[in-house]
Amino acid sequence: MPPATAHLNAIGLAVPAHDVHRAFLDHVRTRIVGERRRDLFERMAERSGIAHRWSVLAHDRPPEAGGEIFYAPDRFPGTGERMRRFEREAPGLAAVAVEDLLRKAGPDALAGVTHLVVTGCTGFAAPGIDRDLVERFALPRTVERTLVGFMGCNAAFNALKIARHAVRSDPAARVLVVSLELCTLHFQDTSTMEQILCFMLFADGCAAALVTAESAGLALDRFHSTLLPASADDITWRIGDAGFDMRLSGRVPGLIGRGLPAEMTAILGDRPRAAVDLWAVHPGGRSILDAVEDTLALPPDALATSRGVLRDFGNMSSATVMFVLERMIRAPPAGRSGVAMGFGPGLSVEAMAFREVG
Repeated sequence: MPPATAHLNAIGLAVPAHDVHRAFLDHVRTRIVGERRRDLFERMAERSGIAHRWSVLAHDRPPEAGGEIFYAPDRFPGTGERMRRFEREAPGLAAVAVEDLLRKAGPDALAGVTHLVVTGCTGFAAPGIDRDLVERFALPRTVERTLVGFMGCNAAFNALKIARHAVRSDPAARVLVVSLELCTLHFQDTSTMEQILCFMLFADGCAAALVTAESAGLALDRFHSTLLPASADDITWRIGDAGFDMRLSGRVPGLIGRGLPAEMTAILGDRPRAAVDLWAVHPGGRSILDAVEDTLALPPDALATSRGVLRDFGNMSSATVMFVLERMIRAPPAGRSGVAMGFGPGLSVEAMAFREVG
């Protein structure tokens, strides 16, 4: 008997209350010295494709109006203070995403959950949000808990692979997958343009998904993982004394453009590229989406959903591709096939072939 097919049944979403994108742009404008550098920043901000980014930090209002000064001009917080803030904020945001999942999948969707997989690379504490979710939603205390940590923007693929393995080995398995990132806790006091442009991308968000053998949502057919050559230092994420240090080099779009074609046979299987109806590409930035679109010669609207998520939320690291898939799963099923793709530290590529089911 062939193994059961795992299905991504539903996805709940959550973002914090504070839209900080404009406030960030205004802040950077006060720090950049030199007309040439200011012009470069304005061009990149205009071309970013981002209109909104959400944060747990209330920097869109002054302290007297309920805001705060987490990043004081003369004192940026250390890593310990940032982790304490993560520990305070993360459980509530995760709970909102799970509540949204229950609205979409039904109030009994978590009954009999057997596995809980949590992804995150922007904060760590033990016990963590996995324990909080068990208590808050009365999950079985025997639930198998797995943390996928520090795998960056494509960690959701690794979580979905774990969920798929669980369902294929036991058709009765019910897997809750939670991807939570608070990227704005790691803003650095810098005047380096590469770092400023990197910080302009990132935001906070959470997605909660249910994976079971029930034929609803998206069937998870196949995964593919690889490391692009000569790219280990182009996306890095390390723990520093003043938060986590992110590097996203300007070489990344070119590396993707050169390395991706060789992986497409493994990603697509025996299907031609034209047979793919849905492209759920992690919106790591406009230049990354442009590189995928150009390299694969995709139609102009093929990445519209990814570009829409980038516009409305920015890059929320591991949670972002789940926001893209949620917009696709929301549409009435039409039997379409799709490919999801993400890029992370290493430079790693994760891909997933899926199809809509009724």
